[in-house]
Amino acid sequence: MDSLIAHFNDLIAFIQQTLFEGLIQPVMFALGLAVWIEDAYNATEIFLYGVFEIAVLYAVLRPLEALFPLEHWTNRKAIRVDVIYTLLDRLGILPLLMFALLLPLETGLDEWLRMQGYVPYDLERLAPTLANNPLASFFIYLLLLDLAEYWRHRLSHYFNAWWELHAVHHSQQQLSFWSDSRNHLLDTVTANLWFTVVALLIGVQPSQFIGLILLTRLLQSFSHANLRVSFGWLGERLLVSPHYHRLHHAIGIGHEGVHRGCNFAVLFPVWDMLFGTANFSPEFPATGIRDQIGKAGETGRDYGAGFWAQQRLGVQHMWAALKLGVRLGKSPR
Repeated sequence: MDSLIAHFNDLIAFIQQTLFEGLIQPVMFALGLAVWIEDAYNATEIFLYGVFEIAVLYAVLRPLEALFPLEHWTNRKAIRVDVIYTLLDRLGILPLLMFALLLPLETGLDEWLRMQGYVPYDLERLAPTLANNPLASFFIYLLLLDLAEYWRHRLSHYFNAWWELHAVHHSQQQLSFWSDSRNHLLDTVTANLWFTVVALLIGVQPSQFIGLILLTRLLQSFSHANLRVSFGWLGERLLVSPHYHRLHHAIGIGHEGVHRGCNFAVLFPVWDMLFGTANFSPEFPATGIRDQIGKAGETGRDYGAGFWAQQRLGVQHMWAALKLGVRLGKSPR
């Protein structure tokens, strides 16, 4: 496993070096942007990982959705905006840029604490055997980050103003593997900041950070896929499946009730089981938000059909919720 990952990283490094030296670097020198050379080199690596990720998603999940769709759509126009979100998110640099910006702060804090006689601990120091078992430490980091993601996701349903941003994600009624990246930009910034800060606090190594992001996002894309897939009684309790996550997106079920929804877990349903928010109903319900469907003769609430409309309406809805005040457990929806 480690050898395979090493070979893959070597391949990415080779392509990165070739692309950068043959195309990007000469263009930057010609434009007088030499001061940004190092940043551009790092951005090239991030871009290549994003290309790989999208290629894997399209090569694996697009044929599966075509062969075994849960829903048949005659018009896929609503999917196109999710493709835009995916390209912006997966080829972008926001998550790793935040990690790069926060790492010097974390390093400075670490040095200051050491000068005061306090030595911070990470997983490898708490359990020295993990230093020789990178796969085990990777999985533990994955579990801890997933726990943090569970609470971020749950809080985004709990606070009205935050929900109005997150509702952009839930407003998709044609759920597909492209839908994972469909998020308001402010919600994306919050999520990336949350993930990065937690990763720094628990001592995730930079070499593991990219792998954690890639695996998490690949599995999240799969859980949004338009597939009639359930992992069975046991599997549904071990890993989030398209069926399990579809219940989270279900009209009413996924964003109403005592907990403002269910199945908040991103990867591992154990967190929903521990905190009482799991729903293992067998049906594959329709997705969307209840107020999108208007009463007889009326038009439902508009969440926007295009990218910019969704961004604009998300901010407007959030501002309206803020003016009403942050009321926990109560929603103006």
